[in-house]
Amino acid sequence: MQQPGFWDDQEKAQKLTQRVADLKDRVAAFEEVERLYGDLAVMVELGEEDADLAGEAETELAGLQRKLEKMELEVLLSGPYDSNNAILALHAGAGGTEAQDWVDMLLRMYTRWAEERGYRVNVLDMLPGDEAGTKSATISVEGLHAYGYLKSEKGVHRLVRISPFDTAGRRHTSFASVDVLPEVQEDIDVEIKPEDLKIDTYRSGGAGGQHVNKTDSAVRITHMPTGIVVQCQSERSQLTNRNTAMKLLKARLVDIELQKKEEELATMRGEQREIAWGSQIRSYVFHPYRMVKDHRTNTEVGNIDSVMDGNIDIFISAYLQLMARG
Repeated sequence: MQQPGFWDDQEKAQKLTQRVADLKDRVAAFEEVERLYGDLAVMVELGEEDADLAGEAETELAGLQRKLEKMELEVLLSGPYDSNNAILALHAGAGGTEAQDWVDMLLRMYTRWAEERGYRVNVLDMLPGDEAGTKSATISVEGLHAYGYLKSEKGVHRLVRISPFDTAGRRHTSFASVDVLPEVQEDIDVEIKPEDLKIDTYRSGGAGGQHVNKTDSAVRITHMPTGIVVQCQSERSQLTNRNTAMKLLKARLVDIELQKKEEELATMRGEQREIAWGSQIRSYVFHPYRMVKDHRTNTEVGNIDSVMDGNIDIFISAYLQLMARG
C-alpha cells in the first residue's frame, strides 16, 4: 500500500485495503480470545474463594465459547472461493403476490444477517412485484468469507402462513429460490469470448429518477454457449451496469465449474444425493405452528421471528459441519 502508484487503480486499491481491514479484524478477534482466556483463568482461580466471582466466570466462559465456535466455523471455510464476496439472486416461485412478498422477507433476513456481521450489501438488480413485494432481486454481500457462509443458503425456501393478501384468511404455501455465487476477482482466469455474447441495453424500470428512466442505461448480457442471462440496472451509467453484468456472468460461469466438481466428487464417493440448486432446503412455518426447519441437517428453531431478523448462523453452522463430515 505504500508503493508509488498504489492508488492509481482505485477499485483494486479499495479491494486490497478492505482485505487488509478484514485480516486485521481476524487477528483482533484471535487476540481478544487469548485475552479472555487469560482473564478467565485468573477468575477461575480466584473464584474458588469468591462465589460472586465464580458466577461472573461462568458468564465469561459462555461468551468465550461463543467466540470460539465462530472461529472454529471459519476453519471449515477452506473452499477455493470461500473467502470471497457473495452474490445472492432471489426469485419468487409460483404464488403471485404472496411469493413476491416472501422474496422481500428473505431479502430483509439476509440484509440483517450481513449488517450484523459488518458486511456491506449492494443492490445490483431489482424487479418489483405487480402489487407488492419483489419478483426478483440480485444483491452483493461484501466481506471476508461472505460466500463461504452464504453458500449454505442455496436452494428453495418454503413459506407456510396465513396470507395477508387473502381476504378469506386462508393458509398459503409459497416458494422462493436463492442462488448464491462467489464474486470472482479480476485475476481469476475465466474465458469469455466477445463473439459469444449478446448485449442488449434498455431503459431501467422502477425508482431511480428521471435520468434512469429516460436513457438506455440498463444492460442485459446473454452468454450464447450456456444460455446464461444476466442483467443490471442499478446504476445510471450504462458502462457501470455493463461491468457489473460481466461480473455476474463471470460468477455464474465459475459456479458451473464448481457444480461440475461437486458432481465428480459425489460420483467418486458413490453418493446419490441431489446436487441441483433447486432442491428445497428449508421450511418457514408461521401457521398452524411456528418453526423453521432445515431439511438437510434437521436443524429446527422455534423462534421464527429471530430467524427472520437475520439470526441464521445456527443453520449455516450445521450445514458447514455436515459438509465437513462428508
